[in-house]
Amino acid sequence: MNAEQEIADLHGRWVFGWERDEGDAPFDFRRTFGEFYDLGSPDARLYDDFDPEQRVATGAAGYGSIWEPGFRGMVSAHHAVDDGPHVIAGHDLAASTLTFAARITMPDGATDIRTTTSLVWRSTPDGRRIVREHNSTKVLVTGSLDGMPPINRRGPHHRSAQA
Repeated sequence: MNAEQEIADLHGRWVFGWERDEGDAPFDFRRTFGEFYDLGSPDARLYDDFDPEQRVATGAAGYGSIWEPGFRGMVSAHHAVDDGPHVIAGHDLAASTLTFAARITMPDGATDIRTTTSLVWRSTPDGRRIVREHNSTKVLVTGSLDGMPPINRRGPHHRSAQA
């Protein structure tokens, strides 16, 4: 597998790591994403404007602490990749971008979103790891994803949260 294919596979698996089904084990960021993020990087910058406080995390642990409470209270999260991943890969760094749609279901209802995500991957002794992340999300009109092919697309990139 060449570098572009490797990064495309990683980015696809990353998206589906966010999948949640009712009854899944409690969301644990480190367990789910430890293979994706450079957990010890002192220069990580991770941002997602879906975070109501729009914080920029300077490490994977801080980023996980942004998402764990909401994902633990979630009923389900189902994703489908709309476009990408598009990859540029060098020896030490690579960048990938993709767009996905998701339906996030909380106990009080569902929210449909479309997100463009850009990740920068650094080569480490443990493999390629995320050191930069930027996600831009548009909240869609509720039900916008109805009629699309099934959103629950864990597909070949999915690893069960209970594995």
